[in-house]
Amino acid sequence: MATPVKPTPSSPVPRAQFANTRAFTTPQPAAVLLLLAVSSLASPPSLQAQQPVSLAEAAQRGQAIFDQSAVTGMVLAIVHNHEVLIKGYGETAPGSGRTPDSSSEVRLCSISKVFTSDLLTKLVSEGNLSLTDPLLKYAPPHSKVPEGPNGTDITLLDLATHTSGLPREVSSYPPKTPHFTFPNRAYRWAWLPKQKLASAPGTAAVYSNIGYDLLGDALASAANTSYASLLHDRLLQPLNMWDTTLVPSSDQCARLLQPVKNEGPCTDTQPSGPSGGIYSTASDMVKLLEYLLRLPGSPPAPDANLAIYLKPDQLKSVQGLSHAGDPTGIGLAWIQLGDPATPSAILEKTGGGAGFTTYIALSPSRQTGVFLAATWGKGDPKVGFFQESNNLLAALANVPPLPPKAHRATPPKHHPRPRRRPHL
Repeated sequence: MATPVKPTPSSPVPRAQFANTRAFTTPQPAAVLLLLAVSSLASPPSLQAQQPVSLAEAAQRGQAIFDQSAVTGMVLAIVHNHEVLIKGYGETAPGSGRTPDSSSEVRLCSISKVFTSDLLTKLVSEGNLSLTDPLLKYAPPHSKVPEGPNGTDITLLDLATHTSGLPREVSSYPPKTPHFTFPNRAYRWAWLPKQKLASAPGTAAVYSNIGYDLLGDALASAANTSYASLLHDRLLQPLNMWDTTLVPSSDQCARLLQPVKNEGPCTDTQPSGPSGGIYSTASDMVKLLEYLLRLPGSPPAPDANLAIYLKPDQLKSVQGLSHAGDPTGIGLAWIQLGDPATPSAILEKTGGGAGFTTYIALSPSRQTGVFLAATWGKGDPKVGFFQESNNLLAALANVPPLPPKAHRATPPKHHPRPRRRPHL
């Protein structure tokens, strides 16, 4: 089993460097029309130091990403020190004529894992559980959990770092099953004892959605509540994220962005909440960014939630973690890109599925974060959505951008096979 790297949470910039005022920009019709009229925008930055960009320039770069991504609609949220930008592009649904805004609902897909890992660090800091606890400790009565050679247990850390040896999914979706509603708790715990681990826990990384659903079950068991209640009470309510949920209301469903293809109903996604089922808005994601970046006024976040626990070269292999770049560190849901000894290093999490592509990236040392969510459209994208988001983050943080990926990952299909979950 690989030896975990000592957690290395990023050191925040001293609070005294921040002004007391806060700029907040939401989409206004005139501004939207002006930006939509821009046809010649800045090209992707080269691999050299660059001048910091303003939020207005960042909005234009967002327009360039939108224009080249062949998506239907997109929302961009930026937090840069004390400044905030929320900007919408395209349409809320094909032919709607309405531009997405700060209250437009989106599916976070696998960015949901960031919420699960935050809950994990909270329960660890309070002494309710340990990262080295075996999953079996929190399993339903009489359940069995597969073991590695010599009886090696799957631990909570293994689940959180995708090193459990479990596969990506339990199976293909059953016909006519809404997104993020399969497998439920009973199904996955009946499925689990029949599995043979592909690798000894802690020795190889394979991206696993089912691993995060099992992790969510363990957290709920440790807290003696449901995952949805734990999420609400410990993260969403303290951050006033009232439009972030696993059980959307009719009003929230009416605000859900729609891709070009019908991807099924807006519905209760508690069964796969820990791995991909969370709905949110750009406005709420700004609150999450401020919290993760430790900005003044946000509730305190556990240091461990942005820590790095493994380095890829410690493992036998790494699969499914390089959609946004070559990993240099593996955290709890977060993937580190770039040399951590340089200011260009970032933490990121990709997401995709059910008609959405999503991305969140942080530069903790520069207290800058970016969130994007886009709905699938027609045609093929002419730009790397994640790489251009990284370039935007680098420009905002005033650091050299990351180099292109050396190891090319197979990108998710624009329209995945029916009833499969491609959330990343």
